[in-house]
Formats: sequence, structure tokens, C-alpha cells
Amino acid sequence: MTTTKADTAKALRALEDTRPQARLQAALAIGTAPEPPFIDKLVERCATETDFFVRDMLTWALTRHPASLTVPRLIRELRSDRAQARSQALHTLSKIGDRQAWPAITRALLSDPDDEVARSAWRTAVVLVPEGEERALAGLLATQLGRGEHETRLSLGQALAALGDAAVPALRAAASAARPDVRVHALAVQRLLRDPDAGFASAIEEAKRVVALAGAPTADD
Repeated sequence: MTTTKADTAKALRALEDTRPQARLQAALAIGTAPEPPFIDKLVERCATETDFFVRDMLTWALTRHPASLTVPRLIRELRSDRAQARSQALHTLSKIGDRQAWPAITRALLSDPDDEVARSAWRTAVVLVPEGEERALAGLLATQLGRGEHETRLSLGQALAALGDAAVPALRAAASAARPDVRVHALAVQRLLRDPDAGFASAIEEAKRVVALAGAPTADD
């Protein structure tokens, strides 16, 4: 059944409701009966929505619309000054999985100063990277090794590990970097590549011991 103008207006107003549950139901209804007039409002709401579950439903609703309409709109959002707008647009692009968005995943996004944006960019890049460009992507991702706290390092480690053998040269080079934190991070990801079931925390601790032993004085010093 086609959505009437009155239905569209009602749903759009509901996305602005002060109650998260009402906004969640509005996004669910829009995704259940997707129509092009909803797209701009869904994207705009992603940039400001404070509730995680509502944001997730907004993304789902966008994936229910034609990629030919949503992807160009989301790509424009990647240039937003608002970090959440960039992060949520990246997240949604990763869920849509349309590789026409690949050229928009720039070096600037992969090294975005906002950790959440960068993490979203890493995950999205791994999903969208064209065949044959994995090694180049791994090289870019490796420039971020040693960055941030545990969750950020875990996200980067998972992205690099997802690239498999293509990440090996970049990780090998980073394992000899001047910065100890970069070496630790690179060694931990190498461990994840060898043993996908290894926990990241234990891989980090093992890597710290390796780096510490490598820097310890020898009997000849």
C-alpha cells in the first residue's frame, strides 16, 4: 500500500518525538513501508539521534530504501562538520554494502581525529574495498596503529585481521616501528592473524612482553 502524504508527514513528525520509543516505532514503520521522501529526514536524524537503538533502527530503515537513492545522500553526509553524522553515514554505508561508495572512503576519514568516525571508517573500508586493493588499504590502516584506547585499537586490529594476508606486509613493517605502542599493536594483530580465536587483550599482553624483552639490556651491555 502506497504511503499517503498525511502518513508521510505523521511519520516524519514522529521522528522528532521527545520519547525514544516513539522515534523507534517511527523508524520501524518507515523501514516497513519505505518511500523516497523519508530518506533525507532519516539521514538528518542519524546525525543528531542520541539513543543507540533508535540510531540502529534509522540505519535499518535506510537500508530498506534503494541504494541508488540512499548512497549518494550518505556520501554527502561524510563531509559534514558533525562527527556523529560522518560516523553514522559510514556505518549505514557498511550495512548497505554498495561499492559505489568506495571512492568516498578517503584517507582523511580513515585517519579522522574523532575515534568513533575513524572506527566506522575502518569497518566500512573493509566491507567495501574492491578486490586487489586490500594491500593498499592495509597500508593506510597501519598508519593508525598505536592510536587510542583499547576499544579503538581493537577495532583497528579487527579491520586489519579481516584483510588477511593482504595485511601481512604492513604489519611486518609496523612491528619494527620506532614507537613501542605501534610495535605492540602490530604484533598483537599478527597474533590474531595466526590465531583468530586468540583474545585481543591476551594478544596485546603477549606483544607487550615481546617488545619489553626486545628492548631489555643484554649481558654484553
